[in-house]
Amino acid sequence: MAIQHAIDSTFKEMVQTEGTTVVNFWAAWCGPCRVFAPVLEEFEKEANDSIKVVKVNVDENPVTSSQFQIMSIPTTIIFKDGQPLYKEIGILSKGALQQLVASK
Repeated sequence: MAIQHAIDSTFKEMVQTEGTTVVNFWAAWCGPCRVFAPVLEEFEKEANDSIKVVKVNVDENPVTSSQFQIMSIPTTIIFKDGQPLYKEIGILSKGALQQLVASK
């Protein structure tokens, strides 16, 4: 499964699924977001099919970004069975991301 890109109108249905969804809030102009992107891609490739990775561009999707009070990017939110469980601001290593997902 590849990284999916959500927009305001599709976000809810994309995270309202069984299992774990990792959502990354980002913007094209954000340097740390560009650093984190390959880590997220590698994580997604190694994740099993029960983990979905979704990206949300904060500039293009202000409703969703506001709903989750995204003030700094990159921000990663881990959803389990459609419910947000954990929010992390900043760049994560692949190992840290794997550990967070495994613990939720």
